[in-house]
Amino acid sequence: MPNSKMGGHYSQAYDAELQQAVDRLMQMASLVQQQLSDALSAFASGDIALAQQVKDFDRKVNDFEVDIDEHCLDILARRQPAATDLRLVLAVLKSINDVERIGDMAKRIAKALLKNTTEGRPDDTQLHELTSMAAKAQLMLQRALDAFKNMDAEAALHVLHEDKAIDEDYDRIIQHSLNSMMNDAQQIGVSLQVSNVAKALERVGDHSRNICQHAIFLARGRNVAYLSDDELTQIVTKKP
Repeated sequence: MPNSKMGGHYSQAYDAELQQAVDRLMQMASLVQQQLSDALSAFASGDIALAQQVKDFDRKVNDFEVDIDEHCLDILARRQPAATDLRLVLAVLKSINDVERIGDMAKRIAKALLKNTTEGRPDDTQLHELTSMAAKAQLMLQRALDAFKNMDAEAALHVLHEDKAIDEDYDRIIQHSLNSMMNDAQQIGVSLQVSNVAKALERVGDHSRNICQHAIFLARGRNVAYLSDDELTQIVTKKP
């Protein structure tokens, strides 16, 4: 396998199967990243055709998830992996679920436009706030995927902290949307659109954080779900 951390089995075919699991995960993630980018572009520009394309693309992402799931289950059944190999397969299975959910969030953003074609459009300030939040969420996702691919627990720990800035953006956008609705009833439809997109981006950050946790599990052999940031730091920085 190209990744020296995962290679070295007597069977090169086994190495190839494990590498293929990671490669397929990254291919699925690349599709979802494009889906998210297209959804955001469609919402910002009001492109109905592109939004419908994003919505329709969701089936392809789901098919990818099923394919990877079956590949991983086949490895479990035939190879009966142990130790690091088992962690890799389990981490991929966990991660494809989060990647698929991010695809769902892209579809949610597209539907926010498709369902409200007569409600008006967000103003420049609202779009600017969403664009700024989206850039953070997309960058966090890319860095989370890189940390997973490289089995880099330190990088994963650093990336998962980025979720706080996304949460802060979400809270600010929601507050602005509430203020707009209270001050002008005609802004309710648009403000709900903005709130729905912001919520989807906040969830992208959450799922990216999960992928970071899967990377730490893979690299350190510890299930770190539900642990505090301080506990995560102790696990990642602890000397072998």
